[in-house]
Amino acid sequence: MGEQKLKKLLYAIVFGMFISLLAACGSSDDAESNKAKNPDNNSKEGSSNQAIDRLSIGFVPSREPDEIITATEPLKNLLKEELATLGYDINEVEITVGTNYEAVGEGLSAGTIDVGLIPGGTYVLYDDGAEVILTSTRAGLSIDSEDAKDWNDNKPTEASEEQVTYYRALMIAGPSEKGQALAEKVNNGEELTFEDVNSASWAVMSSSSPAGYIYPAIWLKDNFSKTITDLEKVVQIDSYGSAFARLAAEQIDVMVTYADARRDNADAWEADFEREASIWDETNVIGVTPGIYNDTISVSKNSEFMDEDFKKAIQTAFINIAETDAGKEVISIYNHEGYQEATSSDYDNERKAQEIVQSLN
Repeated sequence: MGEQKLKKLLYAIVFGMFISLLAACGSSDDAESNKAKNPDNNSKEGSSNQAIDRLSIGFVPSREPDEIITATEPLKNLLKEELATLGYDINEVEITVGTNYEAVGEGLSAGTIDVGLIPGGTYVLYDDGAEVILTSTRAGLSIDSEDAKDWNDNKPTEASEEQVTYYRALMIAGPSEKGQALAEKVNNGEELTFEDVNSASWAVMSSSSPAGYIYPAIWLKDNFSKTITDLEKVVQIDSYGSAFARLAAEQIDVMVTYADARRDNADAWEADFEREASIWDETNVIGVTPGIYNDTISVSKNSEFMDEDFKKAIQTAFINIAETDAGKEVISIYNHEGYQEATSSDYDNERKAQEIVQSLN
């Protein structure tokens, strides 16, 4: 082969290799460009939902524990279905009811409970280990007065269509002789004295319960410069249902509870507690607290999988569930009707309430 032909052959080989290299680079660049333009399509390729073995939901015992467990059973599948659409496959949803309010707060702090449906007062006591993500909304009531006599003159209390973010606590006098005497004085427009209320026997909830302890303590402070620990006859009850049973049995004269609790226990008053007259005939309000910010859905800061994405998924899931008929039925056990996103500052008034109570004890 001549020298000229050899040069042409070498040139053709080198040129061909160069063209092949350019084509390869162009193909790679196009692939990178397509990936940049369509990151979602590429990331979904071969992806799957994040798997979580067990999600623990804790409820406080504001109703009978067995009643809560039964009513919330459908929540397990509702949560699984909603969270699956949001990128999380939950193997098991565990629902528990705490022995008291503090038990749920402690579980959130320890990370043994992932999500807690707890009052604002419980949340602020445990906000070092719990983070509020939602607050509940509920139907208002036909009565929203700070005057106890108004509640008695206009009973029975009915639900209204207005959605509200707060509720009140009431001091309810029962059918005992002392309870009726206190109610008569209120209904006659007379002011109660501390001697009046101190002569009665009282039932309260645990000290982190807003309606069952904290706000009634503030009512005593505002009206008599006293607190619950100044009362001579006080018993702590594990649930409002138990307190109504004792009120009906005339074992106590006064109980403290959330404003619509008599509506929840109207049937039990006659059927289970064996009273002949209705709860509206035999009980009266003797005190009314300021508004209490609604219950929270809070999550554990120490849950092993509670990152920002999962918190957002929990928020979305509960909001969506509350918009379904099945979901509304489940959350009605706590008189919740919906949820809205919440922040820690929403509960600053609860923190003030806690400070007041702690200063009184």
